[in-house]
Amino acid sequence: MQRKSTLILLTSITLVIGLLAVGTVKVVGDAHRPSQSTVTTKKVVSKTKAKTTAKSTVMRTPINWRQSSETVAYPNVNRYPDLWIHVSLAKQRLYLMNHHHVLYTMYASSGVPTADRKTPRGTYHVQAEREKYFYSASVDEGAYYWVSWLNHGEYLFHSTPVDAQGHFIKSDAADLGKRPSSHGCIHLSVADSKWVYNNIKYGTKVVID
Repeated sequence: MQRKSTLILLTSITLVIGLLAVGTVKVVGDAHRPSQSTVTTKKVVSKTKAKTTAKSTVMRTPINWRQSSETVAYPNVNRYPDLWIHVSLAKQRLYLMNHHHVLYTMYASSGVPTADRKTPRGTYHVQAEREKYFYSASVDEGAYYWVSWLNHGEYLFHSTPVDAQGHFIKSDAADLGKRPSSHGCIHLSVADSKWVYNNIKYGTKVVID
């Protein structure tokens, strides 16, 4: 009888220990499993970061060849006496620079990379010649708001080109900021070219690479 009682007691203790062990495993396992609220919070944070990144750019998208390249105001050139211009042929961008800091970015189209149409690389300076309009019969196109930076009227900053009737050439406009399309000049949007015409000073350094 005593042996039977001892067996029952041992069996009971074993069962209790087993139940405790199962409960401990469950608790430990749950402790490492993220709750639904934690997962949801992480997703919300990720979406917020994505929205913040998307809003951080001020470049106008899609590109509008009539409007300014950025959605913010142009810089006040009088505040930057050392302002210079950097044109990237690889990126098809014109950057208004203050020392090594980009003040403003403009969509651009440079010369088609052939022997007779490529944009020359190098360091130049804005020249005295500038006008509100020109038309060249030799290339059968013109443009608004041009400013010379090489050879006194040969290489220019100017708007999207126009035909003999003064109508903008839509095929060239579609290339702005995407690919080269000029005869060597730097095409800009209508708004950007007007701003350059009105604000960029004689002698401003121009680096094209």
